[in-house]
Amino acid sequence: MQKITVIGAGLAGSEAAWQLAKRGVKVDLYEMRPTKFTPAHHTDLCAELVCSNSLRAAGLENAVGLLKEEMRRLDSLVMSAADHTAVPAGGALAVDRNLFSAEITRRLEEHPNVAIHREEVHALPQDAITIVASGPLTSDDLARDILRVTGEEALSFYDAAAPIVTYESIDLDKAFWASRYDKGEADYLNCPLSKEDYELFYQELINAETAEIQGFEQGDVFEGCLPIEVMAKRGIQTLTFGPLKPVGLQDPRTGKKPFAVVQLRKENQSGTLFNLVGFQTHLKWGEQKRVFSLIPGLERAEFARFGVMHRNTFLNAPKVLKADFSFTGRPSLFFAGQMTGVEGYVESAASGLLAGLNAWRKTQQLDPLVFPAETTLGGLARHLEGSSSQSFQPMNINFGLLPPLQERIRDKRLKNTKISQRSLAVLSEFCSLENLGG
Repeated sequence: MQKITVIGAGLAGSEAAWQLAKRGVKVDLYEMRPTKFTPAHHTDLCAELVCSNSLRAAGLENAVGLLKEEMRRLDSLVMSAADHTAVPAGGALAVDRNLFSAEITRRLEEHPNVAIHREEVHALPQDAITIVASGPLTSDDLARDILRVTGEEALSFYDAAAPIVTYESIDLDKAFWASRYDKGEADYLNCPLSKEDYELFYQELINAETAEIQGFEQGDVFEGCLPIEVMAKRGIQTLTFGPLKPVGLQDPRTGKKPFAVVQLRKENQSGTLFNLVGFQTHLKWGEQKRVFSLIPGLERAEFARFGVMHRNTFLNAPKVLKADFSFTGRPSLFFAGQMTGVEGYVESAASGLLAGLNAWRKTQQLDPLVFPAETTLGGLARHLEGSSSQSFQPMNINFGLLPPLQERIRDKRLKNTKISQRSLAVLSEFCSLENLGG
C-alpha cells in the first residue's frame, strides 16, 4: 500500500496519522522537534498544548461540545486521549497537558503503521500523498515552499478580525437592509445611531478595557487595521467619517440619514452569521459584549466570535482548498490544522481527522468525503470551501455554521440541544452508509 506523509505532529497531524494508521496505511510522520523548536513549544511530545489546557465546553448545548462528540464517534485519538487525561473543569473538558501529549505520543509510537521522523521538512514532497499540518508557526523554508505551490495570494498574515454575531439575534425592527446609494443588492444590515446613541457608544468605547495584542511589536499595527477603539481616540467624529459613516444610507423608518451607521455583512453563504464591518478590536471579550450591545439592533446580539488581534499564518481556504481539505491545484496534497483557517484545539484536530479520512480514500480511489451540513464536521469543512475568499478569516466552530432548525425555539439551550440531537442522528446514518464506524 502507498505510504502517506504527514508533516507536523501537532493536534491535526497526530489525528490525521491515527486515522490513516488504523485503516492500514503506512504513515511517515515528520516532526522537527526536538531538532528545531518553535517559539511556542517546550517539549518534543506530539500534540503539545501550547496555550490553555482546556478543550472548551463539554455539553451538547455548545457547538464545540457537539464537535467533540462527533469526533468520539469516529474514534478520534485526540478525544480518546483527552477523555483519558481529563481534569475537573466544571462544564468544560480540560486535560493534564503533559499526560495528554504523552498519551498521544505513546499511542503513535507504538502503532506498527506509524514511523515518526524527528527532522525538519524543508519542501513539500513531489509525488507522495501528503498532509501538511505544520501549524501557524511553520518553519521558514517550508512556508516558502507552500507559498510557491499554492500561489502568492494564498498564504495570508492577518492582524485583525472583527466580531461576528448570529443573524437571528439581530433586532430587525431596528436594523435595515440597504447598500450605499442603493447601488447593487441590499447586501448590508445597517444599525442606525442617533446623535445620543453615538455619543454614549463613543464614550464607552474609548474608555473600555483592552487586552494585550499577541505577537506584535511596537509599531506593528498598521493603519489599515487599526483597532476601532484606537481610531475613536483620534476624535469624536473620526468614526463617523470612517467605518460608521452614514453617507448614502437612509433609515426607511424615518426617511432621514442617521447620525451614524454600523454596517453588518454576511459571513457565510447561508446568512446565519454577520460580521461588524470595520470593527477590528482588541477590547477584552466582556467589554466587546458590553460596548457593542449599545448599538441599536445589537442589544441582544449573540457573538459567534469576538474580535481578535494577533499575528498568524493561514491559507485563504476558499481560494485554494476543497471541502475535503485537498489543494485545488494538486489533489494528492492535503492541509490540516490552523493553517487551513480553523481556530481552536478541537477544530484543528477535527480538520486532521477529515484530512486523514480523505487521504485514505485517495489511496482507495474512492470519492472525497464531505460530512453532511447538519454536522459540525460538515459545517466546518463547508465553511472553509464556501466562504468568500475576499474576506475569509479563521473561525471557531459555532451553531451558525449549521442549518437552522425548521421549528423556532426561543430557549437557546433547548434549541442548541435539539440541533445537536439532529446532528448526531444524521451522523449515525451517514457513518452507516459510508462504513465509518469507530
